[in-house]
Amino acid sequence: MIRHRHIDLICGGAILLALVLTGLLCFGEALGLRPASAAPGYASRLFDDGRVHTVDLRVEDWAAFLENAPAEEYIPCTAVIDGEEFYQVGLRAKGNNSLRLTEEYGLSRYSLKLEFDHYVDGGNYHGLDKFSLDASFQDNSYLKTYLVYDMMDYMEVPAPLCSYAWVTVNGQPWGLFLAIEEPEEAFARRNFGPDHGQLYKPDYRSLRAENADVALRYINDDPASYPNLFDNAKFDVDEADQARLIEALRVLSTGENLETAVNVDQVLRYFTVQVFVMNWDSYLGHTGHNYFLYEEDGILSILPWDYNLAFGTYALGMTNPVRDPDVLINWPVNTPARGEVMLERPLYHNLMKNRDYFARYHAYFGQLLSEYFESGRYEAVIRQAQVMIVPYVEVDPTAFCSYEDHLLAVDTLLEVCRLRSESIRGQLEGNYPITLAQQESNPGAGVDASHVDLRALGDFDDLEAAKERQNEAAAIAGVE
Repeated sequence: MIRHRHIDLICGGAILLALVLTGLLCFGEALGLRPASAAPGYASRLFDDGRVHTVDLRVEDWAAFLENAPAEEYIPCTAVIDGEEFYQVGLRAKGNNSLRLTEEYGLSRYSLKLEFDHYVDGGNYHGLDKFSLDASFQDNSYLKTYLVYDMMDYMEVPAPLCSYAWVTVNGQPWGLFLAIEEPEEAFARRNFGPDHGQLYKPDYRSLRAENADVALRYINDDPASYPNLFDNAKFDVDEADQARLIEALRVLSTGENLETAVNVDQVLRYFTVQVFVMNWDSYLGHTGHNYFLYEEDGILSILPWDYNLAFGTYALGMTNPVRDPDVLINWPVNTPARGEVMLERPLYHNLMKNRDYFARYHAYFGQLLSEYFESGRYEAVIRQAQVMIVPYVEVDPTAFCSYEDHLLAVDTLLEVCRLRSESIRGQLEGNYPITLAQQESNPGAGVDASHVDLRALGDFDDLEAAKERQNEAAAIAGVE
């Protein structure tokens, strides 16, 4: 038996403390406390974007890996991240058109994917299950994806964490890559908590197909009609998950009561950034892909992904790609796609038919312009990153461009952002065309961007010039 003259006070205090701790656990988020899932260990390690990290890939036969890279099959490797070793990590090449063109041009700098739980159950990097190493394909600035994710984050759109990494292979220099948090379990927990919803990466099997499900169009109530959604789910999907998503698409198709099926505010913020950066390798382009779809309790959100072809540099698969900088940089924000595409993109089109949502969309543009661009934040983000990465770009053995081309690309990106901001401000104030119809009726109206060469941001000519140096680096890295 415990005897103490203050035993009643001690017991009462212990009970009170337990109640307080229970309350914090249950209601901490409502009180403004960040849950543990919101700040996982990997966020302050690999994704500390204030420095360039190191990733050494120890691979038994690098030459064989490169030869088989287009198959996107995993091999085991040891990944040494900032000096910390992780064994039996799954490694494969990744990409779509970038992977195909890297192979076609005889190049070897593929974007890569590292999966910690591919061979080892529960394997992780301080809570992270998977991340990618983006090769900056057709991005001579090395900054397009980095900048867009910062813009998305600023506009409170859940975006992957990212940071720069100097990658070596078997100790030999391979190049400067952008490490990106892959949207899977760790990403979902960080952004939406442990009881998160479902996450999908819709993608087409063939561009020649209709791909209505990738466009988020309601087809019918049969889950089999949505293979490009459900076959690309990041987590196990049951019948209830399928039913909720299909019902959300049905409501979206009606254009009515959209807030019962769509996280309207988040989607509007996403499209504000998406339209600013002129990214047509996306939901608003003819491919309709390169986004993540999040569903929770029957509510849909769209999340950002893949921006190496943003800022008007996308031309793949287009019969007559637009190259005129005056047209691209003045691209109207009210009709960011041509009519035949717009009508097939209900997540944008049906929201914009609502006057209140349309006004809010314009208001978010006003916020993005005044707070991010006109304030000079974008220039600070670009210049700070450039100062950090430029020593690595200068000696990058597999770079897609020369060092001088990189410097030109950074200056070009800054000018594109400045002019795009000026154009959109003029559109919102009624000084420049804000629809494609107005633009066609008033050719030449808008900011003068004729001095800008968008090819400086990355073009096909760079791929041919990069072949010799990439092959040389591959030969060196293949020798342990």
